[in-house]
Amino acid sequence: MFRRLSLRSGAPLCVSARLGLHKLASVKQVTSLHPKQMQSILYPFSGVESFLHSSVDRTPFNLFQPSLEDLLEAEKLFCSSPSHKIDYFISAKRMDHAPLLKSPEVCFIGRSNVGKSSLIKALFSLTPEVEVRVSKNPGHTKKMNFFKVGKAFTLVDMPGYGYRAPKDFVDIVEPYLYTRKNLVRTFLLVDGSVGLQEADHIALDMCEETRCPYVIVVTKIDKCGKGVLLRNLLSLHDVMKTEASSCFPQPFLVSSLRYLGIHLLRCYITHVTGSIILKDTAETTESQSPPETTEYRSPPETTGSRSRAETT
Repeated sequence: MFRRLSLRSGAPLCVSARLGLHKLASVKQVTSLHPKQMQSILYPFSGVESFLHSSVDRTPFNLFQPSLEDLLEAEKLFCSSPSHKIDYFISAKRMDHAPLLKSPEVCFIGRSNVGKSSLIKALFSLTPEVEVRVSKNPGHTKKMNFFKVGKAFTLVDMPGYGYRAPKDFVDIVEPYLYTRKNLVRTFLLVDGSVGLQEADHIALDMCEETRCPYVIVVTKIDKCGKGVLLRNLLSLHDVMKTEASSCFPQPFLVSSLRYLGIHLLRCYITHVTGSIILKDTAETTESQSPPETTEYRSPPETTGSRSRAETT
């Protein structure tokens, strides 16, 4: 399905290189790069597309293609100002502790150590005063952490699953997905270097059961060679076609360290929350349209084929 590759993931970055990479958090800085490099950062699928066999349909990977103008407009919402404050708001151990907010919400879920906190930190990198704790210990996040992005929307960081943390995930995340009326999109994170794991399938089943629109984000795409990434990406795509009817067909590829795909993901978040109106995009499916306020979704009488206990 893909051409033989000799290119491998790069060597670890030195400190000075990391400091330089932080500039790539801004679209304006990225546009100063060579066009090919700029393209691979803003639209990271373009960096691996040429290695795919000609028989592979590329359409599902290019559904959301906003213009540079749209990316710049979305970026403004991730920059804090006196009239548009971005900050950590509150944490909640249970749903009855969660704040009742009117603004649209997006939530991020994923296996422990999938890079969830690092991704949220990269999204908020233009507002460095926002405190996003990145734990070195998998499964450290035990609460829902709410971040308010002005009056536009709220981003919710959920407890991870796996690494002996299934109870926190089921007790907190499942009720949230079923009952949160202002939830407009769930972002399910999958490690691009290892692909879909059994625990990811369980989370995917849960998202399907709630019938709330969700998106798959492929993290750590800089941590493996392109051959490994493409194998995992194509395998994921096959699952999305057969098991993910409520999922947006396009997976979003990101690297929190190198800011690959971060600008595109920001734009998608602002789009689905109704915070911006896209001026130019290649959208070809109704599933991209911002949904109406989600009503209560009753839990099904029977669970999916995979047991929640298997998340360990």
